[in-house]
Amino acid sequence: MSGHSKWANIRVKKTAQDAARGKVFTKHAKLIEIAARAQGGDPNNNHALRNAIENARAENVPNANIERAIKKGMGEGGGSQMEEVLYACYLPGSVACLIECLTDNRNRTIANLRGIIEKNGGKWANVGSVAFLFERVGTKYLPKQCSAIPDEATTKKIADFIELLREDEDVSEVFTNFPIA
Repeated sequence: MSGHSKWANIRVKKTAQDAARGKVFTKHAKLIEIAARAQGGDPNNNHALRNAIENARAENVPNANIERAIKKGMGEGGGSQMEEVLYACYLPGSVACLIECLTDNRNRTIANLRGIIEKNGGKWANVGSVAFLFERVGTKYLPKQCSAIPDEATTKKIADFIELLREDEDVSEVFTNFPIA
């Protein structure tokens, strides 16, 4: 054997699985916290909280995490409060982009997004200057009209850019008026 052990292989796989699972658990905890803060911590009287809990259970989020998120949303858990924030930018090829975030620290979120956007050829925009290109339908933003499809290199750059945005822990959704996103 050349130094490979079964445990080393298991550890690598488990680390990746745990990181992905932790990201999903965090996202659901944030959604539960916001729903509890907005309309109360009783799922029987709060439809949004009930849906958030059902979605979390579908993703196998532990009950302890759900209860902790509800308490935090009600102000019992301490720490900072989660809030929904909407940012806007233009991607390469003048593709409009709305970035929906769930964050407990706006400064950290804006710094992270600024780094991603400015390093990859994007441009910041006011939310109003991009939002008119979208229509809010339920919890999603749908483009009123799609942008023209740029060349293949720009298309790849846009797809990579969107993936970088989605990897940020505070980003919950990325909406564009580009067909592949």
